[in-house]
Amino acid sequence: MREDDQDLPALLARVRQREEAAARALVERLHPLVARIVHAHLPRGQDEADLRQDVFLKIFVRLDSFRGEMPFEHWVARVAVNTCIDQLRARRARPSVLWSDLSPQQQHLLTERASDEPEYPREQLAWELLQRLLESLAPAERLLIRWLEIEQKSIAEVCALTGWNSGVVRIRAFRARRKLKNLYKTLELDANRTQT
Repeated sequence: MREDDQDLPALLARVRQREEAAARALVERLHPLVARIVHAHLPRGQDEADLRQDVFLKIFVRLDSFRGEMPFEHWVARVAVNTCIDQLRARRARPSVLWSDLSPQQQHLLTERASDEPEYPREQLAWELLQRLLESLAPAERLLIRWLEIEQKSIAEVCALTGWNSGVVRIRAFRARRKLKNLYKTLELDANRTQT
């Protein structure tokens, strides 16, 4: 056990007693974790510093609900992730992706994807296209795809972040992948109709 881990219960007790220096120390300790999660799941157009402050506010408000049944960092990560999801839900940003919304380079990527010598940076364009498609998913679905497919997190890691059991994670991930596939198929059909 690290020395920091042994000091954590004492630090939390001091924070619960409203000791300002302890609160600052806790923020310093958790800041890298919270910043990493917020940066990875930041809704478009959202200020990262504001969202980090929201996370820390929730941590301090809910600190009395931490019972020590899981590592404190896992509890903090769950609060941070749920705050990001809540922010995404509040924005209700689920735009559909239409062929006409794509840049000429993205349209070219879809229509000429078998070309041996691409004119454009294909990986970057593919990434941009994936991001647009992901924005069409619900916030929780978007996070599942990001964690499981892009960040290559295990089911157990996703369970720890969300509090869901493995069955729920698998079912929701399956549905999210199916929706993403259908969005891509719809985009391809739209592209074929436009070209004919």
